[in-house]
Amino acid sequence: MARSSPPLARSFDPASSPIPPKGGTALATLAEGVQIALEAIATNKIRAGLTILGVAVGVAVVVAMAALITGIRSSVLEAFESAGPENFIVTRFDMTNVRISGGSGRPPWWDKPKITPLEAQRIARLPAVADAVVDLDMSLSISYGGRRITGVQASGNSAGWPQYTIGDFTAGRNFLPAEVEQARAVMVVSRPLALELFGPLDPIGKRVRVSTGRGPWELFTVVGVFEAAENIFSEAVRHFAVVPYTAALKQLRANDEFMGVLVVPRPGVPPQEVQDQVITLMRTLRGLGPQDENNFAILRSAQLVDLFNRLTGVFFVVMLSLSSVGLMVGGVGVIGIMLISVTERTREIGIRKAVGATRQEILWQFLVEAGVLTFLGGALGMLLGAGGARLVERLTPIPAAIPLWSVAVALAMALLTGMLFGLMPAIRASRLDPVEALRYE
Repeated sequence: MARSSPPLARSFDPASSPIPPKGGTALATLAEGVQIALEAIATNKIRAGLTILGVAVGVAVVVAMAALITGIRSSVLEAFESAGPENFIVTRFDMTNVRISGGSGRPPWWDKPKITPLEAQRIARLPAVADAVVDLDMSLSISYGGRRITGVQASGNSAGWPQYTIGDFTAGRNFLPAEVEQARAVMVVSRPLALELFGPLDPIGKRVRVSTGRGPWELFTVVGVFEAAENIFSEAVRHFAVVPYTAALKQLRANDEFMGVLVVPRPGVPPQEVQDQVITLMRTLRGLGPQDENNFAILRSAQLVDLFNRLTGVFFVVMLSLSSVGLMVGGVGVIGIMLISVTERTREIGIRKAVGATRQEILWQFLVEAGVLTFLGGALGMLLGAGGARLVERLTPIPAAIPLWSVAVALAMALLTGMLFGLMPAIRASRLDPVEALRYE
């Protein structure tokens, strides 16, 4: 008695095959693959949803971090441009380089002499220099009436500091060169600080109690209110004050270990010429010979931008590594869901092979299905990442700008994850024996 054909094989119509028969175009195969992938996702919603979510988390981290870092970088560049890209600082040491303490426990710059106000005065006399401002930073506590504000970022400067800090006086005036020479206890405060200290009262002429924590409280008179131009730094530091550097050293006992000089070049003078004049003067003042290295540093805006790029680059690499964990979770989900899909569709694979589908077509079909799965995760991750970046932008002064490269990288990572982790199930499906597959129950 002849053996009868399996019922499924007798009733199968090649025209109804979900995959075009051998010889179909690659585009048609791709379209059919996407269709089958979407049907499989709709059939296994929970399984597919967990896989998509795992991929989405990894992609969202990449997009959000790229958006925030790009936004911050553009804001930093704008801030330096608005403050004068040719301005530079003479410092005791180059703070943009990473240093390790020696065996003595002292930092490598310990033996370098401090920058002095006399050196700033000599720099200001150079033909290529418009002004040279003494600068030392400190943290103040300021008290008026019953209000006390701690952690106020303050600077001890000479009178020319507004040339280096972009903004306008909204009330009062700047302190005068004579007040700097006499170490007068006068102060310019930022507008937000004035509002918090004095409320609706006119701050000009008010006397506030000030301390650095290194000595007793001192009385300073507010002579001006300054509003810095809007940029990322002004948003991050709203409470700041400026006093004559002489008063900072005398009354407030400020630490002059890291005093610097803010140099403003004359318009039209090449930046390199200005720096060469300053370096030559500093070497002469310090008695350095031709073979001696500089015991000071010139810090340009470009160096600060490079430092920022290095720091954010390291941070981005770390976050990218962490986000890969989410992609790995999604990849494991891809393997699981595709292996189940291969098992459930064993008879279908056998039928397709029986009507002429090649191993390459079967392999490509399942790779497309895995790629669609992770592509959807990547698209969802981009939406989540963009939304997270915008939320941070609304709640904080940190700007966000989504670069096109991050979109391309995110989608590429998602597709690559699907292809790599879907390769093993796809190979398994392509190697199935059609006769055995047709007998599978």
